[in-house]
Amino acid sequence: MRIAVVDAKRCKPKRCSLECVKYCPKVRTGAEAVVVNDKAVISEELCVGCGICVKKCPFKAISIVNLPEKLEGREVHRYGVNGFVLYNLPIPKKGYVVGLLGANGTGKSTAVKILSGQLKPNLGKEEASWEEIFDRFAGTELLDYLKALADGNVRTAVKPQYIEAIPKVYKGKAIDLLKKADELGIADELIQKLDLENSIKRDVSELSGGELQRLAIAACLAKDADFYFLDEITSYLDIYQRTTAAKVIREKAEEKPVLIVEHDIAILDMLADFVHISYGEPGVYGVITNPKGVRVGINQYLRGYLPEENVRIRDKPIEFEVFQPREGESEKILLEYPSFRKSYPGFTLYAEGGDIKNGEVLGVVGANATGKSTFVKVLAGVIEDDEKKIKLDLKVSYKPQYVKADVSVPVGTFLRGINPAVDSSYYRTEFLKPLGIENLLDRNLDDLSGGELQRVAIIACLLRDADLYLLDEPSAHLDVEQRTEVARLIRRFALNMEKSVLVVDHDIYLIDMISDRLLVFEGEPGRKGVARKPRGMREGMNLFLSNLGITFRRDEETKRPRVNKLGSRLDREQKAKGEYYYYF
Repeated sequence: MRIAVVDAKRCKPKRCSLECVKYCPKVRTGAEAVVVNDKAVISEELCVGCGICVKKCPFKAISIVNLPEKLEGREVHRYGVNGFVLYNLPIPKKGYVVGLLGANGTGKSTAVKILSGQLKPNLGKEEASWEEIFDRFAGTELLDYLKALADGNVRTAVKPQYIEAIPKVYKGKAIDLLKKADELGIADELIQKLDLENSIKRDVSELSGGELQRLAIAACLAKDADFYFLDEITSYLDIYQRTTAAKVIREKAEEKPVLIVEHDIAILDMLADFVHISYGEPGVYGVITNPKGVRVGINQYLRGYLPEENVRIRDKPIEFEVFQPREGESEKILLEYPSFRKSYPGFTLYAEGGDIKNGEVLGVVGANATGKSTFVKVLAGVIEDDEKKIKLDLKVSYKPQYVKADVSVPVGTFLRGINPAVDSSYYRTEFLKPLGIENLLDRNLDDLSGGELQRVAIIACLLRDADLYLLDEPSAHLDVEQRTEVARLIRRFALNMEKSVLVVDHDIYLIDMISDRLLVFEGEPGRKGVARKPRGMREGMNLFLSNLGITFRRDEETKRPRVNKLGSRLDREQKAKGEYYYYF
């Protein structure tokens, strides 16, 4: 079974004279070249899989993939001729939280759109009737659900993936947006549980990413629906807020089925009862597995092999080091900074004096609104501290928390303007290929998705010639595999180039994999923040987790971090010993 996918955004047949078609063996034997809506169309029936068109396409718009024969006839939806195709769907279960875990571009959001009634499945054809859809899912758990969906007897509530778009579509106060969505009369309860008291009176355009995320979760859960779908609930939330949001969602699942799409495995492990894995080739096809127990499913995903399906989804497993915590080996100090203060109306950051070592990765953790981004901006020279103490005599490269495309230029042109050597074999092997940037070089910045733009911003930051590299929340909108590649890239960059890197992030997996030392922020969110001096991983994580009241352990099989359930035997035992971080 063979599928051909042509990326409509990249395919420009008028500019290349259909080189892909001219060199195709089937064309030479009489097949006609076809162009539909300014896109080359490849006949999957005639295609022999020689790969010539893939190599000849100057815009890298074509993918030819051989699929297992068992997938034939199981298409759920296809986006037009030679478009992305999705196989199978996740199954919402009453009384449970079902998780959907997988790489970006493998159909997770498409599955949510179908199950929420936003998109009618076409079974891989131009159009499919509901009778054909019912025949396709006959004998499955989804049949009754799809029949109710077709009859309009299912009400769904959806929290979108990209909450940054909310201010663009809604103008006004946050409280008005929430009251408008509040069909169950639980707005006040959700405001309290999600700690939105200080945010709800402000205009939506003034809210931070974390505030927008919690507002979107509250608006979704306040609707009177039969099924709730939440797409990426953890972006911009700190660990405490992620845990709180998980508790609120868990309470909703006791009443109604909930399906979540999430890349934070620690939260998914804590929140979900079952998990579906989506795999495939991003942008080409995606396959959703049958439900698995959450621990088993996550471990299979990390290993990269699905035994029940007999499918290997990754060349190598995602591994976690056993011997934690890790201490920085370098003792050479890149810079020492004095204690400083930065004040805003209603908020003050106080930073203890500290140092950053040469060639180390310094992780930064803490609750939202305690001044982490302010601290980074002071070091980056974007803003000044109150007494103008911080004047670093070195070059700094800075990736801000929120990235956006300010110019409409191709990614390749943008990166070459930063460092012309980006086309060298070293940078392509070490930087572009691991993060999948090679396939984006001909795309314009303003055409990229949030995850694509994030990866480009990370590469742009590391390409600059600097002494200190500051990355604020590099994991936002990235899937698990992309986060792992980012972690590996940053570690190799710091070690091989002997550069110092400071990373602010809320993904405990990312911080755990890359950090030599930890800088912990404490304080009262929104009012005051205290940046403690950098310290070793065990001391720093114990300080941070004790403030949150959370303990971590390692999974026996994969050695990945796992959040202990509150009040469990391990949780009580570790707290009694003061070992919040990997008690052995």
